[in-house]
Amino acid sequence: MTEIRTPIIKIENLHKVFYTDEVETHALSDVSLELHKGEYMSIGGTSGCGKSTLLSILGLLDSPTSGRYWLNGTDVSDIDALERARIRNQEIGFIFQAFNLIGELTVEENVTVPLSYRDNISRSERRERAAAALERVDMAHRLKHFPAQLSGGQQQRVAVARALVGEPEILMADEPTGNLDSKNGEAVMALLDELNAAGATICMVTHDSRYAEFAQRSVHLFDGRIVDEETMSQLREEEEERIRQLIQQSRSNVRQSVAA
Repeated sequence: MTEIRTPIIKIENLHKVFYTDEVETHALSDVSLELHKGEYMSIGGTSGCGKSTLLSILGLLDSPTSGRYWLNGTDVSDIDALERARIRNQEIGFIFQAFNLIGELTVEENVTVPLSYRDNISRSERRERAAAALERVDMAHRLKHFPAQLSGGQQQRVAVARALVGEPEILMADEPTGNLDSKNGEAVMALLDELNAAGATICMVTHDSRYAEFAQRSVHLFDGRIVDEETMSQLREEEEERIRQLIQQSRSNVRQSVAA
């Protein structure tokens, strides 16, 4: 008999609409996907396609306008803000493009922040778990330093340790290499690859196709919809052609204006 695994993440017919000045912006349209334990999935697409909006919903930082979302088999589509915060703290680890470290806190104190919201963990245990998380990302020797004393790559490693310290079900990374040079970006991607090989479930947003190749599976978004790779390539070519035409038309208008 084939074992049926419950996905960590399952969304069906997800829509997200933003309303500003009576204008509707459809950020996501009819998005459905699943992510299972131990998988490494990337979400890619051009700027403004809905990648970060989707990750915000998956990370319970935002809620869908319509559609259903199950996290570990529990429907979390319509839960209240307090419950969303509790689930985020216990089941999801976040890695952000901007690191989001607190400058006034040491590396150790930054990593223990997620644990400070859990009443059942003592201060000594928080420090032990922070040290273990920092050891995993090769930053244990910097635990008394402040973020300003670290390079960008080191700060992102600390951010990864902070995401790991609560032992979450899933790591969510939003453009984790966006503020790094290529060398540090590759180092962070290698670290995520190692964590996945050790069993971590990862959902990553990236616009860089090089880094998307680290994932086992890629989801492509275009104008808020999931499209297959072939369609994505075609749409990119069409978009590039439109841009070339706009540039040519702009230059032609300038030449005509100068000639007149």
